[in-house]
Amino acid sequence: MSECPSAIPFGALAEEHHPHVGGKCASLGTMSQAGLPVPPGFAVTTQVFVDAKTASGSKDRITEIVDGALGRLSVITQDALEDVAAHAREVVMTWEIPEEHATAIRQMYAELCALSGIDDVPVAVRSSSTSEDSPDASFAGEHDTYLWVCGIDEVLEKIRRCWASLYTGRAIMYRHEMGYDHTQVDMAVAVQKMVRPRAAGVAFTLDPTNGDRSGICIDAAWGFGESVVSGDVTPDNFLVDKVMWSINRRIISPKTHAHMLTEVPSCEHPMVLRVPVPEDQVNQPSLTDEEILAIARLARTAEKHYGCPQDIEWAVDDDLPAGEDAVLLQARPETVWSKRHHVVGAKTDVMASIVDTLVNPLYAKRGTQPA
Repeated sequence: MSECPSAIPFGALAEEHHPHVGGKCASLGTMSQAGLPVPPGFAVTTQVFVDAKTASGSKDRITEIVDGALGRLSVITQDALEDVAAHAREVVMTWEIPEEHATAIRQMYAELCALSGIDDVPVAVRSSSTSEDSPDASFAGEHDTYLWVCGIDEVLEKIRRCWASLYTGRAIMYRHEMGYDHTQVDMAVAVQKMVRPRAAGVAFTLDPTNGDRSGICIDAAWGFGESVVSGDVTPDNFLVDKVMWSINRRIISPKTHAHMLTEVPSCEHPMVLRVPVPEDQVNQPSLTDEEILAIARLARTAEKHYGCPQDIEWAVDDDLPAGEDAVLLQARPETVWSKRHHVVGAKTDVMASIVDTLVNPLYAKRGTQPA
């Protein structure tokens, strides 16, 4: 087997490891080492995926199922696509994690449990494809994430399910439309200590409605952020000015349900379930002003660190004290407006130019305009 490690803690991920851990894990490692408040965890490298695929002897079978089946279709219907995807996932789920790798993952999970002081510490198991967050495309949301996974056996099972999510109908079609070779995409997996979010969501270090980089746009809802990312709820929306740190827009939406950690009588561990929101919270803001500004500052710090507009996932962790409870779960380059010229409106006065320089100091220093 290759000398690439089976699993690497986020805090130890060197740049040389980035090609083997996918965009999500590389970002988590970078943020951890930059001192940003990221829950601890580790990356299961693509070497585990590659060795499992090789040992299975089914690489050519996957190619035959996906490329062969789609190539024979003059029109790709949704039903045909889902049939192909289901068949491919069945093959991937027959792959076994080689024992050398399984032993290393068990040890890494045990160390995370010891660090957290919790036996069978709950973790999020998140796909981290090597094609995620590439300069010309974003695969955000195309692959699977599993929340509140407890115990090493469940962790190992969910790692394999993340591999299989390379072959959902959405992921296959996305690669097909973008011209990615299905056989050249590998999957790493992030295993990260769970937060217990009172509220969560996403933030953009520009206004996604018009590309204006002077503000930070925050979408928020009760519970876990998956309901925001998936579009399952209409979130609250806030716009924060990057220079004055004023909250310039507040849109409070009715939030009738949320994804919350819930005790289930038949299960040993709590589960994340879609549940009704208490009536008195439906029309209440999911964030305080202090939390809004804390999240905005986290997003701005990530943008400064990476030097380009960011799309972040965040949570307000109920297990942490007020003032320290905003945590960063993920940061990736914003991929829609960042591809366009930075022209929101003509700058006709000196004050506008000064504000633009304050908001975008990297570009001012380089004497260039943002892409």
